[in-house]
Amino acid sequence: MTLFADSDPVSRPRRSRGSTVGWSLILLAMLVTLVVALVPSPYVIEQPGPVFNTLGQVDVGGEEVPMIEIADATTYPTSGALDMLTVSINGNRDNRLNWFQVASAWFDSSKAVVPLDNVYPAGVTVEQSNEQSQIDMQNSQQEAIAAALTELDYDFTTSLEVVDIGAGTPADGQLEAGDTIVSVNGETFTDVTGLKATIAANGVDTPATVVVERDGAEQTLAVTPVMSGGTASAPIVGITVKGDFQFPIDVTIQLEKVGGPSAGQMFALGIIDKLTPGELNGGENIAGTGTITGDGTIGPIGGIRQKMYGAVGAGASYFLAPVDNCDEVVGHVPDGLDVFAVTTLDDSLAVLEAVSAGTSTADLPVCEAG
Repeated sequence: MTLFADSDPVSRPRRSRGSTVGWSLILLAMLVTLVVALVPSPYVIEQPGPVFNTLGQVDVGGEEVPMIEIADATTYPTSGALDMLTVSINGNRDNRLNWFQVASAWFDSSKAVVPLDNVYPAGVTVEQSNEQSQIDMQNSQQEAIAAALTELDYDFTTSLEVVDIGAGTPADGQLEAGDTIVSVNGETFTDVTGLKATIAANGVDTPATVVVERDGAEQTLAVTPVMSGGTASAPIVGITVKGDFQFPIDVTIQLEKVGGPSAGQMFALGIIDKLTPGELNGGENIAGTGTITGDGTIGPIGGIRQKMYGAVGAGASYFLAPVDNCDEVVGHVPDGLDVFAVTTLDDSLAVLEAVSAGTSTADLPVCEAG
């Protein structure tokens, strides 16, 4: 038996031409967005890097050694931490970040998006930048030792030696590697920072009078500075200089694959802690950053916001920040971190003394909006 039913077809709505076009445009927009997101950008990302306790051990060549090792002097036990902070750079000229990576960093308060040219100036290779960073680190270590020993009333001598000449710079053909800087415009120096400041003050319109010692004899040269590149543009003559110190005791700072001058303050504090009785930090975890000169002056650094986040991640409750970085600090301090503004090594020691004694830090200088 066969049964018959109504066979009227079910009516189905037709997709309109406008709907099809709309979906096509959406898909096209998504595709374009994806393609653009993967295009290399002219930015790098700064983010918190490794944290190192200057009072602790570090890995050097696969062996655990003290970061600060002192011979020929009595040293004392330490505890807690005096942390130096680093910033990791994601991206360079050879490995460009795409726009998706850059956009993601904008939503992370611990990261900063920075123009590529600010970190890796045009015409400077990654290898050259890393080499300069290592020289800066070596200079900062020597300046830190000088600042610490000056604070502790040790006597020592110092000189500034030219280690490299930039091709095509004003110094090219005039100064030579191995020259000792005697004076610039009649001023003498105990550190690289003072030399840079005098050259900067000279400006680019008139020659600077540079006296060097070469092969045991003094020579007077006229060198006209030019403006450097990058964000911190300043008059330069194109030389790389290192401090040559003759210290009365042997202080060795051991740290691999970390460059730049910004650990100077914490190196100096670590040396002082090891050379003095008691715990400079009261056994607390204290972090900080800042360049330092042989006379104990603390200078500004880059990436301070990322370093504050690195300090919190390492368990620090107190942070020593250069006064000249305060504009970047205000309004960006992570929860749980007390930040103190310091100008000299004595300022930093005052903070440590208050923390160690458990007294109020209310009267100590903090960063305020400029």
